[in-house]
Amino acid sequence: MNDQPRSRPRNSDGKGGGKPYRRPKKDPVRILAFEALRAVDERDAYANLVLPPLLRKAREGGNFDGRDAALATELVYGTLRRQGTYDAIIAACIDRPLREVDPPVLDVLALGAHQLLGTRIPSHAAVSASVELARVVLGDGRARFVNAVLRKIAAQDLDGWLEKVAPPYDEDAEDHLAIVHSHPRWVVSALWDALGGGRAGIEDLLEADNERPEVTLVARPGRSTTDELMDALGEEGALPGRWSPYAVRMAEGGEPGALDAVKDGRAGVQDEGSQLVAVALANAPIEGRDERWLDGCAGPGGKAALLAALAAGRGAALLASEKQPHRARLVERALAGNPGPYQVIAADGTRPPWREGSFDRVLMDVPCSGLGALRRRPEARWRRRPEDLEGFAPLQRGLLREALSAVRVGGVVGYATCSPHLAETRIVVEDVLKGRGGAPVEAEWIDVRPLMPGVAGLGEGPDVQLWPHLHGTDAMYLALLRRTA
Repeated sequence: MNDQPRSRPRNSDGKGGGKPYRRPKKDPVRILAFEALRAVDERDAYANLVLPPLLRKAREGGNFDGRDAALATELVYGTLRRQGTYDAIIAACIDRPLREVDPPVLDVLALGAHQLLGTRIPSHAAVSASVELARVVLGDGRARFVNAVLRKIAAQDLDGWLEKVAPPYDEDAEDHLAIVHSHPRWVVSALWDALGGGRAGIEDLLEADNERPEVTLVARPGRSTTDELMDALGEEGALPGRWSPYAVRMAEGGEPGALDAVKDGRAGVQDEGSQLVAVALANAPIEGRDERWLDGCAGPGGKAALLAALAAGRGAALLASEKQPHRARLVERALAGNPGPYQVIAADGTRPPWREGSFDRVLMDVPCSGLGALRRRPEARWRRRPEDLEGFAPLQRGLLREALSAVRVGGVVGYATCSPHLAETRIVVEDVLKGRGGAPVEAEWIDVRPLMPGVAGLGEGPDVQLWPHLHGTDAMYLALLRRTA
């Protein structure tokens, strides 16, 4: 399909006939949303990294206010979260395979579908705005195609479309859930295996993955307090954390970077699940010396900053190690100003520069698929493949073995992932302890549950899996192990 019509109608002067040509209206909100989606698709960028500078530039250019920013953010994240559902609906409205439609056209169609089916924007306005966007970024020819498809989509609401494009649950439960809740089928299967139980639990989890997460702050102990953050945000601007004693939840629309405590590094943005992992490791009982702590996969620095503050309160020192130099610099920035002793190094945790038995507490928050943070990075669900886990497996096992080597006898290791996939959580720990792929390790499980007081729904232990739909956190996993020999 050509970008432009074969002949542009002449101006209405009695010579060309037809309607006069009208320049498309440029809508800065929808153009910005389209640019963000193209960056996600073309550069494998993450929306949470691409969108803020685009919004900042738009604000600096004027005529772009907070409401515009909120709409652009909703269009980008809503479209990415519901991409699987919208793709199924778009496919039902065209006469060719979806893979034969150019990606920029699909982005415009998905943006339009989200406005029609996922927002309160009136149908006529959603179609009109999307067609105008298509004229600006695709050309008049493709805009007519967009118009035709979106008019078909507008003929039914979301429930009507889901009844048409999703197979019945009783015939194919996983495919039904995948289309209705916009997750790849293999992710639905993996999450269901990890969660266990029946239909209600998995549907609640998948729905939670498609909700906008709260912004949660951490008041780093000894440097800031939750009272300070609550006072700075005001009564209507914040709520106490649900589980972490250092957490404050921000009201929707708040700007954490505007707070003095965040600017100064005395507080930060950190999911409450991530906070709980660091606090549980810090509070795990050990006998004897408690002077040297290690964060072996410290980037980008959120857990390291909290651990450093907790260590400082006890007179302990933290070594924060990160393999990638650019991420190590992020860790340095996160720890800057910490009152206690700490050091940041760029080092490979599978080939560590430290001696065996050097540390009393070790955290290994290992690289993983990130399936536990799909609320924050919705595009990750479409990028990951089942075979990716095979690539992570040797690294995860190697890092855990080195962590158990780095800790002294009687010391504690925390193995953490931001994934609930069993192949990245309990199976890794069991394999290492039983010597699968290496020598057996002498260590015992520590029950994590008493170290997360007040947190409900933690299962049978001794390890813990947090869930978005149960705890309002990312799906963090934590196993605590004490080295015994």
